[in-house]
Amino acid sequence: MSRQVFLYDPPERFVAGTVGLPGRRTFFLQASASGRVTSVALEKAQVAALAERIDELLDEVVRRTGGNAPVPSIAPADSADTAPLDAPVEEEFRVGTMALAWDGEEQRLIVEAQALVELDVESEEDLAEAEERMLQDEENGPPMLRVRLTGSQARSFAKRALDVVNAGRPPCPLCSLPLDPEGHVCPRQNGYRRGA
Repeated sequence: MSRQVFLYDPPERFVAGTVGLPGRRTFFLQASASGRVTSVALEKAQVAALAERIDELLDEVVRRTGGNAPVPSIAPADSADTAPLDAPVEEEFRVGTMALAWDGEEQRLIVEAQALVELDVESEEDLAEAEERMLQDEENGPPMLRVRLTGSQARSFAKRALDVVNAGRPPCPLCSLPLDPEGHVCPRQNGYRRGA
């Protein structure tokens, strides 16, 4: 079976968003252009890591080009996207591996999100070899979302993604674990239940 690549070059919209209530949210990356929409599910930690790495990569691009790259130092206020995900949100796949790259010729950030694949291997060495083969297989690999963003689009994506991650349940002031609306069993208070 040939690899399915969902390519957005450029997307009209590329955002991180959620479906569900805090504590039970499902996180998605969603790209859209020309009437088509692709949504892929991933973990909250993956969204946070992606946003942080995008900011770090863009900062490095600015540093290496001496500020000549078309990359703003912060997300432009006029490009803030606070709209919900486009409905219906239909998961194409769950993300396993993500990659980032900067295309210096086109001045674009490339984001790749590849489907989660379970590998049946015997040892760590076999696992590393199987992962490398899978990543190099452009023709028969797992499904992939590939998005090419301008510096401004990338900064805006990163800001929104971090905002989405931080919009969950507030942390307990004592133990930093998330507070549930029904209350919280705090390990620092030896199990005493406390309302939110």
